[in-house]
Amino acid sequence: MENCDDTEEPPLPLVLSRFQISEEFGFLLPDPLTELPAPYSPWMDLAHELPQLITSHQLRSRVHQMPQLSTQHLQGREELHLAHLVLSFITMGYVWQEGEEGTVQVLPRNLAVPYWEVSQALGLPPILSHADFVLANWRRKDPNGNLDTIITLPGGESLRGFILVTLLVEKAAVPGIKAIVQALGAILQRDEESLHRALQELAGAIGAMSEALRRMHDYVDPEVFYSVIRIFLSGWKDNPAMPHGLIYEGVSPEPLAFSGGSAAQSTVLHAFDEFLGICHRQDTAAFLHRMRDYMPRPHRAFVQELRGAVSLKQRVLSSGDARLRATFNRCVCALTDFRSLHIAIVTKYIAIAAAKARARRAQPSARAGPSAGKPPAALEAKGTGGSHIFSFLKSIRDTTREGMISA
Repeated sequence: MENCDDTEEPPLPLVLSRFQISEEFGFLLPDPLTELPAPYSPWMDLAHELPQLITSHQLRSRVHQMPQLSTQHLQGREELHLAHLVLSFITMGYVWQEGEEGTVQVLPRNLAVPYWEVSQALGLPPILSHADFVLANWRRKDPNGNLDTIITLPGGESLRGFILVTLLVEKAAVPGIKAIVQALGAILQRDEESLHRALQELAGAIGAMSEALRRMHDYVDPEVFYSVIRIFLSGWKDNPAMPHGLIYEGVSPEPLAFSGGSAAQSTVLHAFDEFLGICHRQDTAAFLHRMRDYMPRPHRAFVQELRGAVSLKQRVLSSGDARLRATFNRCVCALTDFRSLHIAIVTKYIAIAAAKARARRAQPSARAGPSAGKPPAALEAKGTGGSHIFSFLKSIRDTTREGMISA
């Protein structure tokens, strides 16, 4: 993913706020809004009832009764992000209410048109992405720092755990994001002591991300994730259950195809890869670059800025400093370990869960639909973003390891 050509150095300082990155929350939206203005109560009312409406097979009929609202009364980034979150969740519930065998071909105008308009305003695609599902979907539950989601779907405590553990991974990355800025400044000032400290900070942050990710085992049930939650993260690109995409009525007469939610949409890992000079293989890199279209525009710009920045790897190599090289390698090793842990979690929550689901499919099923726990089959070997999941994840992990500098 690195730009291997010599490029001009970016202007200093690299200020995080320029990219809508928070010093405290990183790529997370700081203190997201939890309610839209009164004219948008039809959206909020539906969104707050989603789990019940989906499990009772009533969401589609309720959407059909919903008025088509103008988006012109939405003001500011926070209201737009909440509107996008709400419309994304309603859309996923509408499309997947009856499972992969009961999908729709058309998203109705009263949902599709405002969703498209809000998406265009934010520079996000009209589908649920990591930016909605995690970055903008959290609130403070009480003064003690406990967190909760704003909008949810079927999956109960496992869904809540999945979102909040992923959020904690994002939060753990924040010192590493700030360390990148410090390191780039240190390189340009030829301050190797400050560079060493920044790389130590980055390695520690990546280690903390792994610690946070391990909590997935404590809060998310594999069977619930695979049989209930996962379908609602699925898109209509590279998905056999929706091979022709989805028509957004009033937007386009032709079907549009968008990838579902994916960890590859997290800006954190793209930023770390660019900074550490990790070059992924061509097919893998192409998918990762496509996932950048699912990031908020300013975060995408931050990754692009790092892509054109002075090369950390070249600086470490040219320094001849064994301590600097060891600290650099510690960062790469920590990132490799994080990706190995991710593979282990995907194995548990998708591969092993899929094998169990195949065994259950041989048994009579009471009724259809994800709410009944009928496991999806279309994406057994793929991620919800549409990648061939194990070859993809192992390729990324292996090329990360290859980024280490040999003695």
